[in-house]
Amino acid sequence: MAFGANTDFGFESIPWQEKANRVRDVFDSVAGRYDVMNDLMSGGLHRLWKAAFITWLRPRANMHLLDLAGGTGDIAFRFLNAGGGRVTVADINQEMLLVGQKRAESRRANGAIEWLCANGEDLPIPDASVDVVTCAFGIRNMTDKPKALAEMRRVLKPGGRFLCLEFSRLALPGLEGLYDKYSFEIVPRLGHFVADDEASYRYLAESIRTFPDQDAFASMIKEAGLGNVNYRNLSGGVAAMHSAWRI
Repeated sequence: MAFGANTDFGFESIPWQEKANRVRDVFDSVAGRYDVMNDLMSGGLHRLWKAAFITWLRPRANMHLLDLAGGTGDIAFRFLNAGGGRVTVADINQEMLLVGQKRAESRRANGAIEWLCANGEDLPIPDASVDVVTCAFGIRNMTDKPKALAEMRRVLKPGGRFLCLEFSRLALPGLEGLYDKYSFEIVPRLGHFVADDEASYRYLAESIRTFPDQDAFASMIKEAGLGNVNYRNLSGGVAAMHSAWRI
């Protein structure tokens, strides 16, 4: 991307080079209440979505998982509990990683997880070195999504799998008005009262609307060089899981 170009930060247009720092500030601010807010915002649905995500992944003891934007450890812990092997959690936000490390210490799981502060668009990880790359509710916050997808392909072993869980577009007609009201009125208020940060949760609601829909994101994954791309909607398209392979 040429220097001086703009990108989205929610509904705001900002210089391309500023987005990573703005996103880092958002998650530094909400890290301590992030998991509580996930339960409140989704009514606990995110737990069912992540359970479906791990079921589709089918962890095995010989798998090395790279979980991008996984700072608080939710996917990593689920992967290990389901029989998965080694995990590397990478996140651009040190505060989120600190939350994950504290959770791992309380679960006595730190020895099975490597914590890496890194940008998903420029990973300090060797080519063809991991079996699976996951990204749950993180890629929509990355500035250069095609570059991030290309990085994910690069670090996957041949035959390795990419699996993404992300908010998406409703597939059930007639609910858009109710969903918009909840997203733009209720979620920021929850952010204000629970996390003392209304602005960050307004951004998070807006970022969902600027993220590509299911089919457009599937096309982006294919353009990054991954194959066998397909997706499954969750809760009528509120979220979706995309799966692909390095072939």
